[in-house]
Formats: sequence, structure tokens, C-alpha cells
Amino acid sequence: MSVRRWLAGAGVVALAVPTAACGDAAPDAATPDATGTPAASATSVAPSPTESSPSPTTANPPILSGDRQVTIVRIDSFESGLSLTDERLVEVVGDKGRQLFVPTPVDGQTFLIRSYRGAGGGPGTGEPVCWQVQNPGNSKPLVVQGAECRESEPRQLFTIAPNPENAEAFLISNNSAFLRNSQNNGLIMEELGDAAPTDSFRFNDNGPAPSSL
Repeated sequence: MSVRRWLAGAGVVALAVPTAACGDAAPDAATPDATGTPAASATSVAPSPTESSPSPTTANPPILSGDRQVTIVRIDSFESGLSLTDERLVEVVGDKGRQLFVPTPVDGQTFLIRSYRGAGGGPGTGEPVCWQVQNPGNSKPLVVQGAECRESEPRQLFTIAPNPENAEAFLISNNSAFLRNSQNNGLIMEELGDAAPTDSFRFNDNGPAPSSL
């Protein structure tokens, strides 16, 4: 046998071996089987956890955002609005005292009620004072007076809540004592026990709160 014919024969054998090896190889996992159905992947991907949506919260209306100043009128009053005079919180028909108020949120429905001068209280709005419950003593009812604003003072933290019987009005309270009108003592703060509040108040928007806030 010549050397040339042996090399040619060896080349045929060498080509035949890889061909047989390819025929014996296992099918790729991602290759469709004979029925045309893709083979299952060996690695499963865990689904991404779904973030829970935050619980909806009930926001205060814009008039109670702390960015608006308001006048406050008792629902059953006759042409009179609330005014913080040098003595106490009263109802007036004229422009006496501080008649512009800025309910400033502290937590939820708890507010500081900042008081500004009205038209008859001198030029400009002036520095605010805050509502504060005061016990005058001598068995007299609690009243609201003006004091330096302090968020840490519990007597200045008022709850302003919608009146469930009147969508346009609010109930004002401090530590379970509600603001109401008394025939003999005017505006007072009184604990009502199980009785329903007798007075509610309308807040009238008077534009942006003073910049000094």
C-alpha cells in the first residue's frame, strides 16, 4: 500500500469519528422536542416580590393646610364672627380684635390656631398669638385667650373635626372640652360628657396665610 492511499484512508476515518460523536450527543435543554414543545428549563426564576401599596390617608382640606387664613363664624350666630381680643375669644359684629386665624396642623386633626390682627387691629398682620384654653378660676367656665405660640403646650392643641351633621362646619375642642356659646358667658370651652356638641363653626377662606408664619 502506498503512503498516499493510507493517508487518504486515515482522513476518512478521522472525519467519521466526529460525525458519530455529534449524533450521540444529548439534545440541548432549550431545543424543542420531537413534538415541537420546548423543553423545560432547568433553572426557575423566582417571581419578584410585589411591593404593597401604602394605605390611603385622609388629608385635611386646603383650608386647614396651614397655608390659608380664615375667619370663623359660629353656624347659629347672627352677623357676628369670632375675634380674639386682649381679654379672650368672643363674638363681634365690628372689626375689634384679631379676626384672622391660621389653623396650623400639628398631627392629624390637631392644630395650633394662630391669630392675626383684623382690619381694626392696626396696620399689617403683626406677629401671631395662639389660642390657649384658660381656667379663670372662681368656678367660672373655661375660656380661650391669646398666648405666645408653643406647640408643646397642650392647652394650645385644638382638635378641628368635621361636623358629621353639617358638611360645611367643624367642631372645635381641646382635651374633650368643646367650644360653644353660652347665654350667660359667651364663648366657653365645656366638657359635654355623652352629650352631642351644641355648636359648630364655618371657616371662611381669606387668602394666603401671612408670610410671617
